[in-house]
Amino acid sequence: MAAATEQPAGSPLKWLAWGTIAAIDLILLYGVTLMYAQGETAFALVIVLLVCSGTWVFISGRGYNYRYVYPALLGVTTFIVFPLIYTINVAFTNYSSNNLLPLERVKEILLSKTYRVEGESYPFMVFQSKDQYRVVFTPTPKNYLVSEPFTEAAEPGLLPAKLQSDIPKGKELAFRETIKLRQLLKTQDIKLPSGLQLSMTSLRKFGPMLDIYRDTGSNILEDVRNGNKLIPDFSVGHFREVPPDYNGDLSQRETVGPGFVVYSGWDNFTRVITDPGIQGPFLQIFIWTIIFSLLSVVFTLIIGLLMACLVQWEPLKGNGVYRLLLILPYAVPAFISILIFRGLFNQNFGEINTLLNMLFGVQPEWFSNEFLAKTMVVIVNTWLGYPYMMILCIGLLKSIPGDLYEASAIDGATPWQNLTKITVPLIIKPLIPLLIASFAFNFNNLVLIALLTGGGPNIIGATVPAGATDILVSYTFRMAFGQYGQDYGLASAIATFIFLIVGTIAWVNLRVTKRMVE
Repeated sequence: MAAATEQPAGSPLKWLAWGTIAAIDLILLYGVTLMYAQGETAFALVIVLLVCSGTWVFISGRGYNYRYVYPALLGVTTFIVFPLIYTINVAFTNYSSNNLLPLERVKEILLSKTYRVEGESYPFMVFQSKDQYRVVFTPTPKNYLVSEPFTEAAEPGLLPAKLQSDIPKGKELAFRETIKLRQLLKTQDIKLPSGLQLSMTSLRKFGPMLDIYRDTGSNILEDVRNGNKLIPDFSVGHFREVPPDYNGDLSQRETVGPGFVVYSGWDNFTRVITDPGIQGPFLQIFIWTIIFSLLSVVFTLIIGLLMACLVQWEPLKGNGVYRLLLILPYAVPAFISILIFRGLFNQNFGEINTLLNMLFGVQPEWFSNEFLAKTMVVIVNTWLGYPYMMILCIGLLKSIPGDLYEASAIDGATPWQNLTKITVPLIIKPLIPLLIASFAFNFNNLVLIALLTGGGPNIIGATVPAGATDILVSYTFRMAFGQYGQDYGLASAIATFIFLIVGTIAWVNLRVTKRMVE
């Protein structure tokens, strides 16, 4: 495309390139229109920005130098920058399982609620003409009430019905066929010429129903049954029901669901810092995350380095076989190894407890005791991580000149002196950036915690579900997608803290790497 845009004006290749770009832009702009129509304004704006920037890069002469890096910038913007901005935006809202919808959508749901009133129920028939259906009532032997046509793709709504003397064209559906349409019929209300509204009350009848609420303007709804009003409380994102003459504190009244999303400012960040039920578990989990990451790096490095030295030892026969066996934990998918260890550490039937019971008469409670659960997590993560460190150390050990070890042997150095005076000093500098990267990886090791312990045992007194073996990322995951409720706003606030921490680690990594290169 770059070559095509360099063709002289009027060149067929240039027109082809411009036509291709125009076609791509039209397709993307059509997608933007659909997103905006569905209320996805943020996604629509991102696509518009990418379309405009991409078109400028590939058409303008000034953007020529950016054509080769634009795909990478596009990926970074789409999969890193936008999700990060979106997460931070959610952190300033009350977005949760109780507050999922915008205010207008909540009003629509409330206004669609109906209640049964006294009145005659009408048997009904369903007529089909091609892909359209009509509901027909027979109030008198010679007259028919026929609804407007609707299809299986129809949205929930209100269908006007008119009185006519003849049956509508089409096939009358048998009862068993009508039953198949019951879910569709439940979403369609019928409005009679008298103004009475009918809804499906059984498999054979429609009964009179009325709207519970009516819109009085200014986002205030009125209950037609008792005159009570629903007033939106923007501090919590819920409507509250109050009597007609109520002038008291709105926050003392009961809420009416569903809730709606509102911007709550710094409330989520403040909760993390000040709420004892969140602050205590958060600090405990944060400290454990640091300890877990450090221990994982230290133990995997020590074991990986010792194993690397072992398989590099020349007198050892068949070291290729040992190298293959020691790398196997790294070759097996992590989730399989984790699930196997979960079974091995089972408190009642696991092989580890069976062996310990036979030898020492003890059966540790690996999943119930906080200290033992953390010990188990470190053991399993060390098993999963040491092959990676061993591979790195094998490569670094090969770069050390053999003359140094020969000279140390002449001087009578011990293996420990060789390790501490030659091996470690020569490999530690290139290892430091990799160790920092390993620390960052373990800092976000969600799979291990989710599959091995699920975060348990639980921390007593936590406002939201939190476990002793939870690390920050698993704590956030449970908060956002756990079975005890989803608080996306609070989870996004904690995710923002995690981003700042990991970002700091990455910055330190870059600084250390740059200093070592210099």
